Amino acid sequence: MTITLAVLDMAGTTVLDGGLVERAFTAAVGAVGVAPDAPAYPGMLDYVRATMGESKITVFRALLDNDEDRAQTANQAFEQAYADLVDAGHCDPVPGAAEAITRLRDNGIKVALGTGFAAPTRDRLLAGLGWENLVDLSLTPAEAGRGRPYPDLVLTAVLRLGITDVRQVAVVGDTTADVHSGLRAGATVVAGVLTGAHDRAALTAAGATHVLDSVRELPDLLIKPESR
Repeated sequence: MTITLAVLDMAGTTVLDGGLVERAFTAAVGAVGVAPDAPAYPGMLDYVRATMGESKITVFRALLDNDEDRAQTANQAFEQAYADLVDAGHCDPVPGAAEAITRLRDNGIKVALGTGFAAPTRDRLLAGLGWENLVDLSLTPAEAGRGRPYPDLVLTAVLRLGITDVRQVAVVGDTTADVHSGLRAGATVVAGVLTGAHDRAALTAAGATHVLDSVRELPDLLIKPESR
């Protein structure tokens, strides 16, 4: 099956996170009264690490016992803290990521970016990297319906970019949530990368069809030899 769309995660897959999620998380739970020395903090941090890639508001709802007001407060604090870190220059592309995306598009493969962040944070991240025009589409959970591990981000990209068959899709991410999302969407290639949150064993156990050292290896996987 020829791949015509690649749906790529952002933080940890195409963008070096550098621990920004955890730093922003500390600010977020601090906004609802949970300090780093609080007894609940280590368990909350473990949960954040385990759910990397998922929609951030759903993570905060789970952490805060579905108290919607506290979850919204924490989520807003998280997005603001992350955006401030991005604005301060604390973000970089994964080496070779932009070149890999360009090579895919030059070979007829559309590229969509998906993220668990809110749209303003996504936009700040793209602007900080100078990537506003690098891809065909970028999506957040609010724009797709639900975040990972649901298939909505992938399927929304399929619809908006006019892909005729979900088997023509490759999904790439650094977390088990990315893998689950790709499998549930019916993608043929669901690749994990080792530049982010989860290791080879976790990605393989989640059902990844491939595990790559980096997204820069993706063009060699997807582009047919006669097209290279």
